[in-house]
Amino acid sequence: MVFQNYALFPTMTVYENIAFGKRIKKASKAEIDRDVRDIARKVDLKEDQLFKRVSDLSGGQQQRVAIARALVLKPSILALDEPLSNLDAKLRVQLRNELKDLQKQFGITTIYVTHDQEEALTLSDRIAVFNSGNLEQVGTPYEIYNSSKTEFVCNFIGDINKIDQGLIENSPLKEFVPRNKVAYIRNEKVNLSPVSGSDVVRLKAKVVDREFYGLYSKYVLEMAGGSLLKTIEKESGHIGFEVGTETDVYIRLADIMQYDRTEREN
Repeated sequence: MVFQNYALFPTMTVYENIAFGKRIKKASKAEIDRDVRDIARKVDLKEDQLFKRVSDLSGGQQQRVAIARALVLKPSILALDEPLSNLDAKLRVQLRNELKDLQKQFGITTIYVTHDQEEALTLSDRIAVFNSGNLEQVGTPYEIYNSSKTEFVCNFIGDINKIDQGLIENSPLKEFVPRNKVAYIRNEKVNLSPVSGSDVVRLKAKVVDREFYGLYSKYVLEMAGGSLLKTIEKESGHIGFEVGTETDVYIRLADIMQYDRTEREN
């Protein structure tokens, strides 16, 4: 088990922290020394760091110690409780990739608890989404994101547009979305470039906001009835759509997720 705050022993050295479980199991000194040094190398802890107190290490190094302490026991299941939440964004991405490599290297079934959607999607083979203790959906990252089974999962994972009833009633979407359903579409599936296919609907829109991020831009579009949709477009080196531009929007009907309308939404 690797805890959110690592639960390391602050008065012990790195070596002593990693060796703790082996000593409890009464392993021989030779076995302890061999396994501690071996796992330390695999989690990228240097030889000189082994004899420092953990309180003298950075957050990223402490996280490596916590993982090494768990892995040195060669568990069949490894549980991690938000182990990266205390780290800065850049280090979190780096260690997330290292965790994925370690999991493949050791072949350990890993249960990873997180509120970070990016971590869940990139690290997992299967994701379980809970809501107030209730299991909403279990599936692959692709299934959770693109085929959300419940309205909660749909809103919880990723960026999403709720398609207002006004837009539905004033567009060809009314032939596809029944009045007893609420409809959603992922931001990146609202297209400003033509999309081929027999199930594609073309709508009129006006660009009311644009945020430029370098590789891509985020747009806010005013649709029929005054409703708003958000989209993400990859930058191609052209100027892009400026605020005030009127444009066509293309939506593939298969990309719309629909759920039963509740009494609160009626």
